Amino acid sequence: MEGHIYNLDIEMGVLRHTFNSGKTKDVSWRKTQLKNLLSLLAENEAEIYSALTQDLGKHPVESFRDEVGPLMKSVNYALDGLKKWMSGKKADLPLAAFPTSAHLVPEPLGVVLIISPWNFPFGLALEALVGAIAAGNVVVLKPSELAPASNVARNVMTAAAKNLTPVALELGGKCPAVVDYLSSSWDQKIALRRMVSAKFGTCAGQACIAIDYILVEKDFASTLVELLKASIRSMFGENPRESNTIARIINKSHFSRLRNLLSEPEVEATVVHGGSLDEDSLFIEPTLLVDPPVKSRIMTEEIFGPLLPIITLEKIEDSIEFISSRPRPLAIYAFTKNEGFKKKLSSGTTSSSIVFNDAIIQYVADSLPFGGVGESGFGRYHGKFSFDLFSHEKVVVRRSFIVDFWFRYPPWNQHKMHLFRSAYRYDYLGILLIILGLKKS
Repeated sequence: MEGHIYNLDIEMGVLRHTFNSGKTKDVSWRKTQLKNLLSLLAENEAEIYSALTQDLGKHPVESFRDEVGPLMKSVNYALDGLKKWMSGKKADLPLAAFPTSAHLVPEPLGVVLIISPWNFPFGLALEALVGAIAAGNVVVLKPSELAPASNVARNVMTAAAKNLTPVALELGGKCPAVVDYLSSSWDQKIALRRMVSAKFGTCAGQACIAIDYILVEKDFASTLVELLKASIRSMFGENPRESNTIARIINKSHFSRLRNLLSEPEVEATVVHGGSLDEDSLFIEPTLLVDPPVKSRIMTEEIFGPLLPIITLEKIEDSIEFISSRPRPLAIYAFTKNEGFKKKLSSGTTSSSIVFNDAIIQYVADSLPFGGVGESGFGRYHGKFSFDLFSHEKVVVRRSFIVDFWFRYPPWNQHKMHLFRSAYRYDYLGILLIILGLKKS
């Protein structure tokens, strides 16, 4: 252990020396590191797929769609925008500050620690790394053995607070999907494909933005269940256990947790599809449940697996109160063509994102920030937002000696008080009139 700590201290010293040398502030250094990362992905693509298949049972297409592809896109996006991001931006100043200019100049934070989860081990680790390097930082990357939980986040926050270390936390929570009555068979087909893929086709539901549960009107619930069953069969076959297109549960500990969620008698009685488990292969069949008790663990904890509760409501508008009475989710998905309901749902709930008629698509866009709110975390990253997250905006002000306002300085009198009052009202004419003696001070 002592040798390990000693080596860590040496490595940290190397990182700090590299940062203090100033080389990371150069745009060419940052671009070189990003290009090297791109080469690493390209040269090891087959090995990455193999590792993800071994660890999580992911199909190579799923691995490219969710991890390798988005990473390559993110690196290229950063390479294209880096010079502009580093240039900073001009700040507007009041006329009273003339002749003065001000800019906000991004500077790297220094040594960054990234702790990543296991469910997207390449995607989530290296996505943050792209932003940290683009911003000119040096990085310690720590893959996590377990998915982050809110209590772990609090421990991280407590440790960071002792040293006033800035922190961003991307956690998760229970992301609902609100399903309105869809009359068109085409709308139903597309909506169901998107829902099933966003739940079972994304690391078997082991994703922070996967659909956690569905809210639907009672009158449409039975129809929705049959549509979900058909869509599950279409994607994963009659026997999903034999399919190579659905991921496995990460380990026996998490498998046991999911089994315990499902095995509560009042919960198990609500299963209407699936429910089979195979601990040896860490497989859990895509499972549908209708109206499990809302106070059961499956409805109070983030599921993080292929179990999908369906909660029925008297009317779809009741979903607003249902969602808003619970911790703020990372995402809300709503499948509806009712524009009035969209407005009510958007204004009546709080979440990091709300997506209408699709799910998880918000994660793909580099132009959109990704991060939590409330118990789902805080801090935003992706694209330019990652650069900003790992940067400090330094204020740079330049002023001339040509003009000086004498009333800034003591000794004080009422004349100067009136000048200040006019200045803080941006009443430049009033200042001029007071100075010329044309307005009583």
